[in-house]
Amino acid sequence: MKSNFVKKAALASLCAGIALSPAAAPGIMNSTPDVKVSASAEMAHDPSRDVQKDGVGNPFNYGERNTPENGTDEEIRAINHKMSVQEVKYCMYKEIDEHWDLIRVRFGQDNREMVYALFCGLGSRESTLGGNGDGADLETAHSEGFGVSSAHAYGTMQTAVTAFKDCDPTFMKEDDVPEMYQYTLTHANFYDAVISNHMGIRKLMHFVRSAIVDYNLEGYQVVRAALKAFNTGWANYTGEDDGYYKNYPDEIIALARWYYEEGHLYDNEFSWTTDKRADEYRQGNPWDWWGDGVPSLAEISTAPAPVSPSPTQAVSPSPTAQPSEPAASPTVTPTSSPTVAPTVSPTSTGTPGKALLPGDVDENGRVDITDLTTLAIHLLDKTKISETAAKNADVDGDGNISLTDLATIRQYLSKKIDKLG
Repeated sequence: MKSNFVKKAALASLCAGIALSPAAAPGIMNSTPDVKVSASAEMAHDPSRDVQKDGVGNPFNYGERNTPENGTDEEIRAINHKMSVQEVKYCMYKEIDEHWDLIRVRFGQDNREMVYALFCGLGSRESTLGGNGDGADLETAHSEGFGVSSAHAYGTMQTAVTAFKDCDPTFMKEDDVPEMYQYTLTHANFYDAVISNHMGIRKLMHFVRSAIVDYNLEGYQVVRAALKAFNTGWANYTGEDDGYYKNYPDEIIALARWYYEEGHLYDNEFSWTTDKRADEYRQGNPWDWWGDGVPSLAEISTAPAPVSPSPTQAVSPSPTAQPSEPAASPTVTPTSSPTVAPTVSPTSTGTPGKALLPGDVDENGRVDITDLTTLAIHLLDKTKISETAAKNADVDGDGNISLTDLATIRQYLSKKIDKLG
């Protein structure tokens, strides 16, 4: 029998870097000519994509959640902890792409890759994008207990509990972004990497509105103040506090430019606060690079398309203005299918009403990253799965569910093999 330590090590090895990490495309220049991507840079998305128009296309197959809704805090955080810097970046881009129309209008910024870079700068300022080896698994201000402090935060952007619905009623409300669903504050939602990013973006949109409506700010000062508020709770501009701006929003935009100019939007490179490699981008007014777009609260003209929620999702995305209605959506149609299309046809045997699909461990009719994590948790802790799920998990057909099956599913999601079963 293998020890639990050996099993954990094997599971970590098998789960780490999955496409989760698709094959890299070395030597291919980025689709946008003015972004300098080094010849050795790795990008997980199809390099032929028009990123400015369509986004990166969710190459890591992230769903509406990154983790099982019924997992323990430890299980959920362990999954986030294994994420590479590249995976952390693409996890943010997935949410940016889904809400692109809203973000570009509120920021007054049509260059999608500059927005990617801004969030890389924010993630670097808050968590080094997982460069310290902890992936998206970073928690702060939690010593008083779960959700007690308004500063209690988690994830790549360090999204605070105040962003969530049903947090402490004494906290200031952030319920004025009806274009994005507001998740309820639960352990499973708060600790999920995808939901944390979603709520972090939504939080910024809330403070953009505050900067415009409450403080009459214009131009880049709107985004600058929203970033300040993300950290302090107040989007006002106070010229006498320029030192604070230098250390937070201005540092974020300098780091953002480093990612953009040095070609590190899509690889495993990361930066950090006071990183000397970004010194040249801290000179003068670092926001000159951002341009002179006009942030706006204009109504989003693109009709949102409905999204089928993941079966592990706590609630279906719907505008916060109508919390009792379960339907709704991101602000734009997703640019690609969020899952890997199955390459085998379901068979008619197995549990009544459930067709077999090799690799579909969570029985949602598709094969994606959630199946890998569900199987990993089952192998580690012997959590129960159904008869159909067990048959789907046995992708090598030897009658046993083992690390070999986990490795095979990983190869499939990484596109190293083209079929299962």
